[in-house]
Amino acid sequence: MTGLELKRDHFGAVFLMLDDAGQPAHVCRDTRTARIWAAPLARWLARKEARALRRLDGISSVPRLLSHRAGVLTRSWIDGAPMQRARPTDPAYYRAAFALLRRLHVRKVVHNDLAKEPNWLVTVDGAPALVDFQLAWTARKRGRLFRALAHDDLRHLLKHKRTYLPDRLTARERRVLATRSVPSRLWMRTGKRLYLFVTRRILHWADREGAGDRRF
Repeated sequence: MTGLELKRDHFGAVFLMLDDAGQPAHVCRDTRTARIWAAPLARWLARKEARALRRLDGISSVPRLLSHRAGVLTRSWIDGAPMQRARPTDPAYYRAAFALLRRLHVRKVVHNDLAKEPNWLVTVDGAPALVDFQLAWTARKRGRLFRALAHDDLRHLLKHKRTYLPDRLTARERRVLATRSVPSRLWMRTGKRLYLFVTRRILHWADREGAGDRRF
């Protein structure tokens, strides 16, 4: 089995492992190559992803956790194209995506990073799938904060629907789009500015949102 490097940064590397026939087998996130100062955060993010994937086990539209040990997280590969390349315009895709989010939220998981189109896939049969659960929150209960973040998951999906299928937005969906949660408003006013300062000014790293490649 051979590995194809998909991504490398301060927090480690991501590899697509290929079987003997050269076909995708699974994905490995290796935090052992993280910079010394970034290693604790890289391992923490990997633990968050592993926790979320365990909670979501059995949902075919999210990766299946295969293992997480010694700083390496291994999960299944989902064959599909990222949203920004596939540009889904089938209403059925968005209906299925709403249902997928409901399944996540019923299991008390919010993704927290769905504004990024590369985290949405269009599978070979045209269905939605989700990847990259590093920022996901696995909650104990569906409290007020959980519901606010779940609202933002939905609102980010609707933003993509507005991009690719604007004529099919309902009046209710437009109201959801117009209503930011309190955490979202705080993030836009404070957290995002700090995030951009750290990632772009200090780390000299550009957010991959909207990138044309398949990173995961």
